[in-house]
Amino acid sequence: MSDLPIPILIVVAIVVLYLINSIKILRDYERAVIFRLGRALPTPKGPGIILVFRPLDQMVRISLRQDVLEVPPQDVITRDNVTLKVNAVVTLYVVDPNSAAIKVANYVYQTSQFAQTTLRSVLGEVELDELLSHRDKLNLRIQTIIDQRTEPFGVKVISVEVKQVDLPEQMLRAMAKQAEAEREKRSKIIHAEGEYNAAQKLVDAAALLATQPITLQLRYLQTLTEIGVEKNTTIIFPLPVELLALLNKVSDAGKSALEKP
Repeated sequence: MSDLPIPILIVVAIVVLYLINSIKILRDYERAVIFRLGRALPTPKGPGIILVFRPLDQMVRISLRQDVLEVPPQDVITRDNVTLKVNAVVTLYVVDPNSAAIKVANYVYQTSQFAQTTLRSVLGEVELDELLSHRDKLNLRIQTIIDQRTEPFGVKVISVEVKQVDLPEQMLRAMAKQAEAEREKRSKIIHAEGEYNAAQKLVDAAALLATQPITLQLRYLQTLTEIGVEKNTTIIFPLPVELLALLNKVSDAGKSALEKP
């Protein structure tokens, strides 16, 4: 090599440096979209070692890993005229590196704008109760719409999650009152059902006692036994109901006799 002329050594050194500079190493999750003389090659390069011959070739690195995009809080007016602030999280990844590099300037920014407009339009079509109780259904609907809009430039949206719903203070107080009224309603219904069941049991007991009149006397005696345990000075004389009925009949008979001329 020392016998070679200096110009040839310089040329060899430049070629070696050019080849070394043309070597690019791509990680396993990266792909390189190569533009040769301004035209994109049909298939992306990588992963591993590739050669990029500048200035004929230009390389755009595209990551295939999942990316999480946070949608900033959006002012939403629901169908029942409730003003909310809602934000969300979008998970996406690139399925076609060539389309992501050619058909859109910044696929992350464009997906973010699609997510914001879709979030406002979808949540504006539902009522507040549906938003709070059917969030999974709304997440799937938003994800489907965004995915259809990002599919042309090679981006797949795999999930959309409504992260937080900020309600106005007046609405929070109204919801608290509603929950309190609902619990009071349930309490009154349960109390009324208890009263009804108790009355029904009393009716059944009265019907059972009416079949055997002597059981009423036994009940009187049992009541006296219970009172006697308390060691009080009050004396109770049970009066049979049959005696009261007999007295009423005698009284009615006497009145009838007096009314006759």
